Amino acid sequence: MQIREGPARRAAPSAAGALRSPMSAMMLAMFATMASFYVAGQLWQDAQNRVYLIKELDRRTGQGQSAISVDDTLKVVACRQQGKRLASLEMELAAAKHEGFVGKYTPETNGTHSRKKPLIVIGIMSSFGRKNYRDAVRKSWLPTGSMLKKLEEEKGIVVRFIVGRSANRGDTFDSEIDDENRSTKDFLILDDHIESDEELPKKTKSFFANAAETFDAAFYAKVNDDIYINVDTLSAMLETHWDKPRVYIGCMKSGEVFSDSTHKWYEPDWWKFGDGKSYFRHASGEMFVISRAVAQFISINRSVLRTYAHDDVSVGSWMIGLGVKHVNEAKLCCSSWPSGAMCSAL
Repeated sequence: MQIREGPARRAAPSAAGALRSPMSAMMLAMFATMASFYVAGQLWQDAQNRVYLIKELDRRTGQGQSAISVDDTLKVVACRQQGKRLASLEMELAAAKHEGFVGKYTPETNGTHSRKKPLIVIGIMSSFGRKNYRDAVRKSWLPTGSMLKKLEEEKGIVVRFIVGRSANRGDTFDSEIDDENRSTKDFLILDDHIESDEELPKKTKSFFANAAETFDAAFYAKVNDDIYINVDTLSAMLETHWDKPRVYIGCMKSGEVFSDSTHKWYEPDWWKFGDGKSYFRHASGEMFVISRAVAQFISINRSVLRTYAHDDVSVGSWMIGLGVKHVNEAKLCCSSWPSGAMCSAL
């Protein structure tokens, strides 16, 4: 008689097998934790090494700390933003004055004394060794002594010869100018400018900046010392521009940019003016006028305003990015002496 075998029963798992799975998970967790601590330790050590190397580099190069901190950088940025805001407010204030908040060229009371706000400050660009030109100006159109003071008080026209200082401060050149000024009292000496023919653009910038800080005038003019001016005609012309708070008036022109270094009007930065090599529209350097708001802008931004080889081009470049009214005034074309001209070459 055969006995049938039933299906084989599965063997019950042993106690060791039952414990093997939890033990493996625990070992894996411990290993992962240890690995994490190891990696974190290595990263911390690397960071410490970097700090040590930076300090050592600073010590050996004599740079104990950065030239400028983050806080200082933020302060510089804030100051620049405030400077831009101040420039904008100055121009808005000048515009408001022109629009009626301050009467046009009327007496202003200062304590017990009455004074008039100057209509215009005229800066005559001169230099060492040009006394003969200055004397010719004084004999032709610029009054001297008490008559110069009368011109300022009655017509609001302030005129000064503009001269810088010698590279050898206090030498004969400086002494001669100081002696002449003590006698005539018709100079504005730019102590922050070294006199040089090559630095005329910077001299013109310094004049406008210093004049705007010294005189609260409605307009400022730059003129060469070989130019004759009809001050009455000039005054009448300026009265027609009171409604333009930001104005740039002159004999507007353009012209070729010369890249030949041997040419009289050579422009070292000729390549910046494009393939056509033509200057943008600007007033002739013999004489031009700007309003107070523009002069204040130059004063505030003098340290960042770029100059080119010629002062007329330099000033014209500053006007391009501003909301300035360009006025092409034929009567300021001094070389051509047009009908009713305000100026002419002496």
